[in-house]
Amino acid sequence: MAKVLILSGAGISAESGISTFRDSGGLWDEYDVNVVCNYDSMQKHEELTIEFYDKRRAELESKEPNYAHKVIAALKKRYGKEIAVITQNVDNLFEKAGLDSDEVIHLHGFLRELRCQDPYCEKIFDVGYASQKEFNGGICPSCGSKLRPNIVFFGEAAPMYEELSRHIQDCELLIVIGTSGNVIGVNMMAQFATRSILNNYEPSIAINDAYFSKVLYKKATEAVDEIAQEIESFLDIR
Repeated sequence: MAKVLILSGAGISAESGISTFRDSGGLWDEYDVNVVCNYDSMQKHEELTIEFYDKRRAELESKEPNYAHKVIAALKKRYGKEIAVITQNVDNLFEKAGLDSDEVIHLHGFLRELRCQDPYCEKIFDVGYASQKEFNGGICPSCGSKLRPNIVFFGEAAPMYEELSRHIQDCELLIVIGTSGNVIGVNMMAQFATRSILNNYEPSIAINDAYFSKVLYKKATEAVDEIAQEIESFLDIR
């Protein structure tokens, strides 16, 4: 397991123009998250849910990684398995910044992918930025069942949390960037690590920054150089 764990949330991608459902404007104002993001959305509101994720996927094509993505990607390439890059985001901006798919752990799924709904198949397909219907008519090429976005909906199990838990056990330096702490308990995570850094644009009521060794309330692109120096110093003296 990696000694440095970098956990990122929506805040890091917001600077690339990708909004979160807590922001106003854009797709999140057009759709009710309780309708298109729930565990039963594909059963109760299939067409609307597919439409929503098709639009989000298409939106990704024009988005570019920002400076924070690029610095973190360069650190991962330099130190390899010493660093775990784990994100709550379903976008592909770390991949666009140069990381391979196996170098980023997406906790909540990956927007470019569709997954077979048949529990005995569940094959995953990277469809790029295409709509669901544009990929084989929205049907699994393997078994003929319907496909769905490979996203963890509210109320569904998140298998990659097991991977996060394993990394927390061995983490010595924790970096938290751009997350509200409402979904993942970063307060507890910070107590596992020997040293921890919190970088958010502003304080969150869900995060007690007293648990962190260093707190940087600024944009990720403005804080990432200082974060990179901390990581380099930590790994180079080990």
